[in-house]
Amino acid sequence: MTTTGTPRSLSAPPWPHCARGADPASDPVGCRGRQVEQYGACLTHLTNADRSTYLGALAPGRGLDHRGTPISQNLLQQLLDALRDPATGRPCLGNAWFDGATFSARASFDGATFSGDAGFGDATFSARAGFRGATFSGEAWFNGATFSARASFGDATFSGDAGFREATFASEAGFRGATLSGDAVFSRSTFSDNVMFDEATFSGDAWFDEATFSGDAWFDEATFSGDAVFNRATFSGDAVFNRATFSGAIFDEATFSGVAAFNWAMFPGDALFNTAAFSGEAWFDGATFSGDASFDEATYSARAIFEGATFSHNALFDGATFSHNALFRGATFSHNAYFRGATFSHNALFRGATFSARAVFGQVTFSGEAWFDEATFSGDASFREATFETATQLGPLICQGTLSLSGARFNSPVTLEAAAARIECQRTRWDSTAALRLRYATVDLNDAVLEYPLSITARTAPFTNPAEAALAEGQLVGSDPGVRMASLRGADAAHLVLHNVDLSACVLSGTVHLDQLRLEGECPLAPAPSGLRRRGLFLVRWTARRTLAEEQHWHANRGRSGWTAAPAGVEVVGPAQLAPVYRQLRKSFEDSKNEPDAADFYYGEMQMRRHDRNRPRAERALLALYWAVSGYGLRASRALGWLLGAMAATVLVMMLWGLPVDDPKPATTGQLTGQDISLTTDKPDPVNPTGSLSSRLTAERWEKSLRIVVNSVVFRSSGQDLTTAGTYTEMASRLAEPVLLGLAVLAVRGRVKR
Repeated sequence: MTTTGTPRSLSAPPWPHCARGADPASDPVGCRGRQVEQYGACLTHLTNADRSTYLGALAPGRGLDHRGTPISQNLLQQLLDALRDPATGRPCLGNAWFDGATFSARASFDGATFSGDAGFGDATFSARAGFRGATFSGEAWFNGATFSARASFGDATFSGDAGFREATFASEAGFRGATLSGDAVFSRSTFSDNVMFDEATFSGDAWFDEATFSGDAWFDEATFSGDAVFNRATFSGDAVFNRATFSGAIFDEATFSGVAAFNWAMFPGDALFNTAAFSGEAWFDGATFSGDASFDEATYSARAIFEGATFSHNALFDGATFSHNALFRGATFSHNAYFRGATFSHNALFRGATFSARAVFGQVTFSGEAWFDEATFSGDASFREATFETATQLGPLICQGTLSLSGARFNSPVTLEAAAARIECQRTRWDSTAALRLRYATVDLNDAVLEYPLSITARTAPFTNPAEAALAEGQLVGSDPGVRMASLRGADAAHLVLHNVDLSACVLSGTVHLDQLRLEGECPLAPAPSGLRRRGLFLVRWTARRTLAEEQHWHANRGRSGWTAAPAGVEVVGPAQLAPVYRQLRKSFEDSKNEPDAADFYYGEMQMRRHDRNRPRAERALLALYWAVSGYGLRASRALGWLLGAMAATVLVMMLWGLPVDDPKPATTGQLTGQDISLTTDKPDPVNPTGSLSSRLTAERWEKSLRIVVNSVVFRSSGQDLTTAGTYTEMASRLAEPVLLGLAVLAVRGRVKR
């Protein structure tokens, strides 16, 4: 109860003391025992007669004040016998003050009842101290007390506050089954041996801040109805809190040198283990955290085991260090889970864990395996800027929201299996080979760094567990299980392989080495709008072909219907930027000997060149003509249509103006001069037809005209006599129509070439 600022041997206590044996030179204070009233000496130094008189006057419930008194075992027994209740056979004390008292032998208060306050501050128990089953109806103070031997408070009841601040327990301390209804204060207490609080009940706050537990500390099935404060406590042995219940637990900066066991513990309130140090294994198997569970910057030197734990509110492991295996198998995170900046030096096992809200593993370092197989994320899962040094497998996992790997780094070969709504890999660095097997996902590889081959494959069948049972995919079921690429902008596609990945909405402009991209299986791009579309006063039909998402955005930005508009935040680029993209895709297909499918990209390239207003007008006009007559040599139907039209026009011109009235007949004349005959053959010029135009449209003239045109298409002369107009018409036909035929043949060849 009292503190002194000067050495005990030199300062007098604040109560009237016995002073027996005082010596001005060596001990000016003498005996410090509280004087028994009317006798002038402490209980120990009373005469036998006076002591008998004093003890005889005591009755059950009587208050005592024997502060500073040295009390032997026999004297304590006499004192308690004088206060023993005849009805119960137990000592009954009122206010009992033993502050600074010294119990030189065994001190047994077992079963005693303290109906008032009990003060044992700075008391010394040189032998065993027994308070088993004792009842403290008022406050009980043992601050600064020293227990040199075993101290037993098992099944004791403290109705008021219990103070053991800075108490020293040199041997075992037992509080098993004790009931502490008020605040229990063990701040800066020292437990040099084992201490047992198992099944103890703390109805008020329990203060163990800066306490030192040199032996094992047992709190099995203890109940803390108030806050349990273990700030900066030191556990040199095992700390066992299995099945304990904490309304509020504060273990900030606590040190656990042995095993820390909180298996199946219940934390209805917040549990704070910030900057705690676990040198031994940390067991939280099956623990339930109903409030916030904060382990920020905690250090785990041995295994950290949270298997089957339930986190009903926020789980905070920011900056935590796991030097050995971290086991969260089957754990349930009902609210946000934060592991930002945590370090997993060995394996991190989250197999079968359930994350109902956000899961944040940003800037985490996984030095060993990162097992998230069968894990389920109902919200977003963020691994932004995480480092996977040796992880070989990530998943299969289920993520209903966005799985973010942006800025993450994979230093070793890895296989990622995930069913997720979206996967973001912006600025992700792959320093070794990687295989992504995905379902449902929209993948963003914007600015990703691929130093080794990376394959992305759409998995058709659901992922399974080791028992071959399909993993539940939750809200993803019912949506398209295929994989879609959102962006490759800024990424180096030289090592990228896509298998059955939808590219219809993928932003490809700005991709490096796009010509080395490998597309396997079915990798569709966005089709051009189908059907007739109004364009001003005219109805137009777009040529069926595969188009880039950026071309879709460009057309939509110009107000053309049927094309897909750019999503928010996506830059709209023009023909000048899109032509090289089409060119590189065409080269990629041609290099893989897939020239028929490369044709669409050639068409797209030419379209962008034709619409590029930065190009010379003459070039654009030539491209427009090329597009109009043959679809850049890729539309056989268009070239054949123009060919048939040209042939029909030529036939008509020939019938009307090209064929003469009659075929001119040659006339031969001769001249005889002596014995020599000179013959001259002349052929009259063709005569232009006369009469009405309709009269010239005869079957005979049509047959002749058709023969002339067919011969012209294959560069042959028909030998037919023609008028001047017919001759020039044939020359034009022999120039244009073979070209149209060649373009049609070229288009067909492009579609069937191997």
